[in-house]
Amino acid sequence: MAAAAALGLERGGCWWPLKRYGRLESATAGPAPGVWKTFESCQEKGLLSLTLVESGHFLIAQGPTLLEGFSLIEAPNWLRAERKGDCVLFGSKIKNASRMFRVQFNGDSKEQAQEHCSGCIQKLLQYINVENPNGKIQDQTPLTLSQATNSKQSETSGLEEGEVRTCSAEEEQPITQNRLCIRQLAQSMLGEASLELPLAYQQSALNTEELGPFLRLSLMDQHFPAFVEQVECELRKVINE
Repeated sequence: MAAAAALGLERGGCWWPLKRYGRLESATAGPAPGVWKTFESCQEKGLLSLTLVESGHFLIAQGPTLLEGFSLIEAPNWLRAERKGDCVLFGSKIKNASRMFRVQFNGDSKEQAQEHCSGCIQKLLQYINVENPNGKIQDQTPLTLSQATNSKQSETSGLEEGEVRTCSAEEEQPITQNRLCIRQLAQSMLGEASLELPLAYQQSALNTEELGPFLRLSLMDQHFPAFVEQVECELRKVINE
């Protein structure tokens, strides 16, 4: 069963069966090298699968248990991958923390396992480059989060409804139907002010059916807690400006 379905996510995407998944774990003490902890796909413990959700989330699960979960947005900055046959080795480095994990694809034959691996690689190339022993496989430069944000801002730059303006504490004006100080909006989001926001800020871009899967994907992303902390810090900077 695909990870998205097993974890209760009814979103589109692609998935492939895995034979093995392993992650390199640090030695308990001393300079000894780490050891690989390997998970085998089996009926008793659960079938292994790798899923790429349409939102760009990368999931590895054994039955309903999530083993890896993160967003591939901005992944070229911290994630590397190398293919060898029907296996892919992943390495990540964020700040001073490094880790490695690897997968071996499953199939009725060695050829089918390699086909599954190739299919997954083609999807991964939308986000990152994948190396092989003979060189580097490259695809077009992926759309980064900052580029997507700038594009979205350019599309909506002409809108007047729910207009946000930058202002200092001394310049704050009462909230009107179409105008809002960015400092007031930050205070409202942190729960530090009880404000009646303009109608444009009272409507969600996601409907109820989409919100649940979106939250599940966010909570399964191993980078999400640090992202939430960074958002809160930036909001407080806005308030104190």
